[in-house]
Amino acid sequence: MNKLFPLLLLCFAQTYLEAQTKTAPSDFVLARLKYYGGGDWYNDPSAIPNLLQFMADNSNIAVGNSEAIVEIMDEELFSYPIIFMTGHGRISFSKQEAARLRLYLTSGGFLFADDDYGMDKSFRQEMKKVFPEQQLLEIPFSHEIYHSHFEFGNGLPKTHEHDGGPPKGFGIFHESRMVLFYSFNTNISDGWADPDVHSDPPEVRKKALEMGTNIVVFALTN
Repeated sequence: MNKLFPLLLLCFAQTYLEAQTKTAPSDFVLARLKYYGGGDWYNDPSAIPNLLQFMADNSNIAVGNSEAIVEIMDEELFSYPIIFMTGHGRISFSKQEAARLRLYLTSGGFLFADDDYGMDKSFRQEMKKVFPEQQLLEIPFSHEIYHSHFEFGNGLPKTHEHDGGPPKGFGIFHESRMVLFYSFNTNISDGWADPDVHSDPPEVRKKALEMGTNIVVFALTN
């Protein structure tokens, strides 16, 4: 299955780059990662469906209309080119989970993690289990992820204030390919949620959805 995984990524990439209609060999599904440790991995259940609808309306990627939920040890993990995780609390990976997540990421998979105010310390600790030889590197504003579909010349948009200060994007690279993008001090996935959940202004929600689209487009085409 792992040998076929890069082929799946290529399929989605070609769909985006060459599509002249919204028809694709298969609809893109964004999978939410269910993890253990006490954090609310299930936060904002309306977020991913809203992002997928926004992408359907504003890109050439054919998308499904609902999220998948996957655990690291699930057989179908390698069926998803991108997995998403968020939450407020603690994350915990077993030794086996860390090894399998590393295999997923180094085999062509991509992880987008969005700190929902409270998971930063735990996330950084657990990612050291996955990539002990790597550091989370701050991503410069010139990087393609900020320009893949919509333009974000100043990097991540600010969705929620949290502790104040600027939002920051971090990444981990394997053989020059970004395999993980981590958004910190903004919580853009809250901006994907239904309008009445966080009462974010329409422009804030729009920017969050645009940035989410950028991340997906980048991950599918690189």
